[in-house]
Amino acid sequence: MPTVPHCPHLPPCPGCPRFGALDAAPAALSVLSDFCVKHGARWEARVGARQGFRQRARLAVRGRRGAPKIGIFEEGSHRVVDIPSCVIHHPLINVVARALKATMRELGATCYSDTAHAGLIRALQVAVERQTQTAQVVVVCNADVPEPARPLLDALAERLGPRLHSLWWNGNPERTNVILGSRFWQHSGRELVEERLGGASVYFPPAAFGQNNLDLFETMLAQIHALVPSDRDVVELYAGCGSIGLGLVERSRSLSFNELGAASLAGLARGIEALGPERGQKTRVVAGSAETAARVIGPDSVVIVDPPRKGLEASLLASLSSSPPELLVYVSCGLSSFVRDAETLIAGGLQLESATAYDLFPYTDHVETLAAFRRRSPPAHAGPAG
Repeated sequence: MPTVPHCPHLPPCPGCPRFGALDAAPAALSVLSDFCVKHGARWEARVGARQGFRQRARLAVRGRRGAPKIGIFEEGSHRVVDIPSCVIHHPLINVVARALKATMRELGATCYSDTAHAGLIRALQVAVERQTQTAQVVVVCNADVPEPARPLLDALAERLGPRLHSLWWNGNPERTNVILGSRFWQHSGRELVEERLGGASVYFPPAAFGQNNLDLFETMLAQIHALVPSDRDVVELYAGCGSIGLGLVERSRSLSFNELGAASLAGLARGIEALGPERGQKTRVVAGSAETAARVIGPDSVVIVDPPRKGLEASLLASLSSSPPELLVYVSCGLSSFVRDAETLIAGGLQLESATAYDLFPYTDHVETLAAFRRRSPPAHAGPAG
């Protein structure tokens, strides 16, 4: 049974509204269980660690010169709650945040102000590479070019030393609530975080999406791989850097990856390269929206989808409903959109077999859902009347 940690930042930190709970979100589980009962499907919930599980974090930087705060916004405001000892973060994330604060104080670096749209440092992103226990660090700046931040980056790199995987400058000079800008510059270290997932090496550039709770995600990944039969043509839509599909390539007949984001496509290309030429030739990448990639789905394909919170695009949903694949594995981070999509898929000829709620976001009202749909057999024709 997981133990409940003590949090020094409650209140006012709003990041864990169910802090102390040992179960997954009850309201979400109720919705999922009712839906599965309605459609005759099996369901279960799985939980994981309750502290130190978060290996990725994006944190806002606000405050005054000499007194920076690094953390998350209070509800409905741009006031940052300073969280130097967050118990759900991997400890190295807290080390990096404290190092950035100390470096900013030392150099007198300014914090971003939303009202004035002034100040240099506006956010921090940290991803911990598990095998080396080092941190890929991105310092997000209110600037077009990295020069104003170079003294701070130099000092931060020296302060973190061997705990640093790589250090990046990111430029976001726009008035926006989007955290990362489009400009990246590598100060030092290696280009990509590498993780072993499902038996394959998966690579993450700093701008690519990666799961925050990798240890529990690996449990989900093992369940996904167990669902997919060997020697089949697999199509993975919204593939990201290949966290799910790269580990399936060796035992699949072919694997088609679809992804839209440039950073994720770069990570995916590196992962395919690492497979080696023999396994790599079984893959293809269909870049662009998931809607455009629907054309590669055949009647006997195994399809894996991992869409954003809004769910499947309308035309893709229509295609999967009108021509159901033999097996559809649906990974969802948005329960309401999953239920909506699932109703359409079931009406189109797919049968919901099972759903598992994974508590990838402990202490929140959200779960990640893994569902398996199988194509229903057409009804047998009645014999001639006699």
